[in-house]
Amino acid sequence: MKKQIRFVDTTIRDGQQSLWASNMRTQHMLTAMPYLDAAGFESMEFIATGSRLKKFVRHLNENPWDWIKNGAAAAKNTPLRWHGTISGRTLSGYVPAEVGELLVKKATDLGIRFIRTGNNWNDYTVMKAQMERFDRLGMTPVVNVIYSVSPRHTDEYYVEKTRQVAALKPYRLCFKDVGGLLTPDRVKELIPKLLAASPGITWEFHGHCNNSMGPINALEFAKLGISVIHTAVPPLANANSQPSIYNVAANLRALGFDPLIDEEALQPATEYLTRVAKREQLQIGIPYEYDERFNGHQVPGGMVSNLIYQLSLAGVAHRINEVLDEIPRVRADLGYPIMVTPLSQIVGTQAAVNVIAGDRYSSVIDAAIEYALGRHGREAPLVMDQSVKDKILDNPRAKEIAALEPWEPTIKELRQKYGKDISDEDLILCAIVGDDALDVVGRASDVRPIKLPQEPLGNLIHHVMRRDNNKFVKFESRGISLKIAKSG
Repeated sequence: MKKQIRFVDTTIRDGQQSLWASNMRTQHMLTAMPYLDAAGFESMEFIATGSRLKKFVRHLNENPWDWIKNGAAAAKNTPLRWHGTISGRTLSGYVPAEVGELLVKKATDLGIRFIRTGNNWNDYTVMKAQMERFDRLGMTPVVNVIYSVSPRHTDEYYVEKTRQVAALKPYRLCFKDVGGLLTPDRVKELIPKLLAASPGITWEFHGHCNNSMGPINALEFAKLGISVIHTAVPPLANANSQPSIYNVAANLRALGFDPLIDEEALQPATEYLTRVAKREQLQIGIPYEYDERFNGHQVPGGMVSNLIYQLSLAGVAHRINEVLDEIPRVRADLGYPIMVTPLSQIVGTQAAVNVIAGDRYSSVIDAAIEYALGRHGREAPLVMDQSVKDKILDNPRAKEIAALEPWEPTIKELRQKYGKDISDEDLILCAIVGDDALDVVGRASDVRPIKLPQEPLGNLIHHVMRRDNNKFVKFESRGISLKIAKSG
């Protein structure tokens, strides 16, 4: 019997975050959902906490609850997954713990019962309590083991981290190549050791394609016995997203596996999302060529464009290569954090400041100060270069930030602030997004799905006009009227 491979779809979560900077609208998701839902995915990653909610309100002028509620109702066959943690504790933006718990509880009430979660430092000493909270809220966690490349991230490091997380007896583990750094040789060398360190636990593979090797890595994981692989549907696959489901499934069949997916059911989703990308000038994912420089700076693909934009605002966009050269030095100074949000942004932004200022760390961003204070992970100040840490904390701004503590409001305090009759959903938005969130979402646009024609409009008009008894065809949509008549 052929070995079966199941798939977790990332199209409407990590795929569109990686390629569209989270600019997929609720209407886009709802239109694609029936086709994604019919394809036989084991599950679909659906939405992330915190920053994604802010994106809906601040940039898209949409109510995120339209996405959450309507999307949950539309997924009739496929379990949906949440992504993220319950709370984050930094001054630069966080979700209060009780608000995070309420948000997860609202998700479980809608039938979303799985979450992929982890820690940016692979610090599993803080995961036990979080896993217990998820269990109490009715959410089953899949725990990430995040891959990185540095002098600290050795085989011994990953074996020990795997033993620590396996001791927590998670439902599943997910090997997360967030930077797209893996190679097939590294997979064959490292992964058998991690499987041996976690007997009886099912693993998944979540990899990005930044170094062009994501699709090949997926096949190597399957060969090693990992039967759950994360993929995306084009145009939101490849580039710095996950591998294409079409490519991975076809190659698995060629290797003798049985991929449990109906690619034909996905074609309308691919066609529709490609039209959206072209119309709105959003990125269409294509396989990257291999670039050796990426192994040095390890900057996630979408972050490079943000760095160029930041530099252009300062009138120094031409210095992007200097910044990319500075990033590995800053990362080493900070103790080789894994290049994952928000740690990658801290490294990249501080590197840009160093280049612009000309004197390294003479100007320091607030997030770097928080990092040195341990507010982006307890491990951070312990692994930093001591002289760099001293220079950062000697900055006058550091004393101001050290004196501040994030406000950790309770639900009771928030109801006193926003009104005792406020709904749970509105309270969550105000607490995470800001006091004006309800004013913004009150002007939210139409989120109804678009009914896709079974064939292109041009073909439909052609078929209708070929009938002898039809003299003309008239098409009307949203204020546009088109009439085509036969000559004579």
